[in-house]
Amino acid sequence: MASTAAPTTSSATEPEHTNREEEEAPHNEDEDTGAQVAPIVKLEEVAVTTGEEEEDAILDLKSKLYRFDKDGNQWKERGAGSVKLLKHKESGKVRLVMRQSKTLKICANHLVLPTMSVQEHSGNDKSCVWHATDFAEGELKDELFCIRFGSIENCKKFMEKVQEVAESQKSLEENEDATAAAGHLEKLSVEEKKTEEKVGEEVPAAADKEEKESKTEDAEKKDQEKPAPST
Repeated sequence: MASTAAPTTSSATEPEHTNREEEEAPHNEDEDTGAQVAPIVKLEEVAVTTGEEEEDAILDLKSKLYRFDKDGNQWKERGAGSVKLLKHKESGKVRLVMRQSKTLKICANHLVLPTMSVQEHSGNDKSCVWHATDFAEGELKDELFCIRFGSIENCKKFMEKVQEVAESQKSLEENEDATAAAGHLEKLSVEEKKTEEKVGEEVPAAADKEEKESKTEDAEKKDQEKPAPST
């Protein structure tokens, strides 16, 4: 009697295993199809200006700024960010500018004047205070500021640099005053010279006028001295 060979287990389960692999194979959703999608809106590059293009930063430190609220008699936070001392490339004037780190909103914006004095805040050697006429809110306003740094070293560096700039601005103002005075004297000298020239021109004109009047008087006198014609 002929016997039939039973199918091997491997041959029986192989198609089923293959089908399972096909079912379990993950679909690659990020597969690159090669299709190109054109942007709906074309964005153009826009130049952004900060107003600091004509200035050089001579100090840049991370800090937190406060202003004193007179009405509430308390300190109020202005913002945290970088405080800079910016020196103008042409005029040499220096201003203090601070912007909030995230929004870039201006917290402080005023010139460093020769009269500006920075003092250590009592009870905190990482903070210092000063008075200034500030323009951060679009109008000049007297403010009392307090700034706090992350280290004593940065606080000292800020105070020393501001003091150095204030002294240099005093010399700058003296030079500007001297230049303005020299220009004023030169202008006066030119005006005096022009006045002298004008007077010099008027004197000959007056002499000519007197000479003409004298000749006219002499002619009239001669006519009067002539004898009357006999009849």
